[in-house]
Order: sequence, then structure tokens, then C-alpha cells
Amino acid sequence: MSSPTGPTPGLPVRMPRPRQPGRHRRPEPAAAPAGAPPLVLAVPGTPDITTHRLAEELLSIARSELPGLDARIGYVDVAESGDAGDGFPALDAVLGHASAQRDVRMAEAEAAEGPEGAAVWAQAPDAVVVPLLAGPDSAVVRRIRQAVLNSGCASELTDALGPHPLLAEALHVRLSEAGLARADRARLFTVATAADGIVLATVGGEEAVQSAGITGMLLSARLAVPVLPAALDEDGAVARAADQLRSSGSRNLALAPCLIGPEVDETLTAMAAKEAGCAAAEPLGEYPSVGKLVLATYAAALGITLPAAQGAPAAR
Repeated sequence: MSSPTGPTPGLPVRMPRPRQPGRHRRPEPAAAPAGAPPLVLAVPGTPDITTHRLAEELLSIARSELPGLDARIGYVDVAESGDAGDGFPALDAVLGHASAQRDVRMAEAEAAEGPEGAAVWAQAPDAVVVPLLAGPDSAVVRRIRQAVLNSGCASELTDALGPHPLLAEALHVRLSEAGLARADRARLFTVATAADGIVLATVGGEEAVQSAGITGMLLSARLAVPVLPAALDEDGAVARAADQLRSSGSRNLALAPCLIGPEVDETLTAMAAKEAGCAAAEPLGEYPSVGKLVLATYAAALGITLPAAQGAPAAR
């Protein structure tokens, strides 16, 4: 972090260029500190072009919020031996490359911040791994941890992105895009909705359901309707949640996937919605708040303070 007179103790952040005075000036973003370890987005699921474009878009959002950010993609469910030439680099290969570039990062930090700045970043991990998960999924996290071990990279693995208010915002938008909730025109938390009950679908077991339940409470506050979490990967769970909502008086239900997208086969969501007898919104995908949350999670792991206008901290 920095002050007007120079860096203060802790992780350094480059000072932004002087801004022009004026009431309506646009806040100027901070730049990524020289020598900071890369953000490696750990993407689950079988990689394909659609998933790759989604991940690239999220990292593009993160880079726009913090210029100079070194952000990379590593796929969890692809073998390193099979990543040559297909454009889908395995997570362990990406981490291994990040580790090999440590000396280069230290040289950049010393050139920009002096020996003191380089000494600070010398204590940082070789990479910060952010799972592309809306909530905890122990099976995916185990595979990520194994990739970290295989790489030999001194990485820091963050928590999943949720629960978080930015996810509730993204869920609201996806529901409104599907015609299942009205847009929040006046930035009010109580709005009329097309659906009078929401099933919030997730994957990852009971821990993921509990996490989605917290985000669901935030979504319920925005929409003023009941929201129940349910596990897509548990037989009948979505239908049972729908029955519970109907028994409490809801009649027009909607299914909102509390998922980024790559972590589950899209047919699973469609089948669950059909079983529950309700329409479904799209997964969160490349909604801008998801990219901002990826960056905030990375920044929080390193102690980098982002300007308030650039995204909320990934507080838990």
C-alpha cells in the first residue's frame, strides 16, 4: 500500500498518475505493483472454446480494474501431457511456469521499487490461485490442491468466490434477463418480481448449499421473495426445494444457478428445472461483477487495497 509520500510498510502498490481536478472526473485506477505474483484462475470442468472465452473475459475485466495485472488461466481437469497446441493449458503447467519466472519478477520489483520493494515481494507466493467457483466444492478443490503439489509452485490458494453480495447482484441480473424478475431500476432492494419463489441451484455438497444459502438471503432481500438453496448434484434436491416453496404459498417459481458455468454440465440445470416444473435463468458466466470479485479475491490474498470504485473486497 502507498501514501502520497511513498510506500508504507506492507505490500507496495504503484502510485497512480496525478488526476485532473474536477467534480465529475473518473477515478483513476491503481496499477498492479511491479513484482506481484500472477493471478492464476483455476477453471474446472472439461475445457472448450466457450469456457475459454468466458475465462478470458473475466480476466479482461480484472485487468481493466487493475492495469498491469499478470493474470493467467489454468484448467483443472486437463492433463499436462495433453495441453500442447490445444489452447487449454493445465493448471500445474501454468503454475510451474509462474514459479520459473520468479527471478524475473524480483528483478522487475527491484527496478521499480528498489531493494526494499523486491524484499517485500520475495516473501510473496509464486502465484495466487483463485478457483472459478461461486461456492465451495471440496472435490474440485482437492484436484486444484493436487495440481499445486504437482507443479512444485509455492502458490496461495484462495477460497471460492462466494458467498458475496456481488454474486447476489449477478443472480438478480440473470433472472431479470430471463424475464423472471424485474430489473432494479431505482437501486432499491424491494422490487416486484415475475417469480414469487426462487430455487438457488449449486453443486459441491452440503457446504456449497450452506454457502449458497447466504447468497440466497442477499438475493431474497433484493427481490422480496423466498429463496431456497438446493444441490444440483443430489437426486431430487431441486424438486424438494420447489415443493417446499409451493407448500409455503409460492406459485410461480424460477431456478437460478449459483454457478459460473464451467463447473457443471448445462444439461443438469435444464433437467433439474424440468423436474421442478419451473423456468431457469442462465449461469452467472462473464457478468462483470464476477470478474471484479476474482480480482478482489486475489487482492485480498496479497493485502493489496483496491479503490472502492473498482470492486468490493473479498471479505468473508
